[in-house]
Amino acid sequence: MLGGTTMSRMVGCVNAGVAALTTAPLVGGLVGRHIAMITYTGRRSGRTFSTPIGYRWVGSEIRIGVQMPDAKAWWRNFLGDGGPVSLHLNGVDRHGHAVSRRDERGRVTVTVRLDQP
Repeated sequence: MLGGTTMSRMVGCVNAGVAALTTAPLVGGLVGRHIAMITYTGRRSGRTFSTPIGYRWVGSEIRIGVQMPDAKAWWRNFLGDGGPVSLHLNGVDRHGHAVSRRDERGRVTVTVRLDQP
């Protein structure tokens, strides 16, 4: 079993690798169709965080399905009324408002409504 510090380092390395793929010359466009960087301010710490996320467009909104939500904390910043986010999509930073919801089966979805460009 891995300790918390070791696991955090591994997650950080994986996230950095995924983030690099989104801007890689040969695969960036392909990877960027489904992976984006989300940047937000922590509700308790006030610090700015960025992490790669998988996303899909649903109409004019972006939906982020949070895999293993109980092992992650970032989506909790958007409970209730939600909060502001920035998404790096296709090489462009877009700003919007995110709200997270947990359904009756425990699945978490973060819905982002982007500001008009």
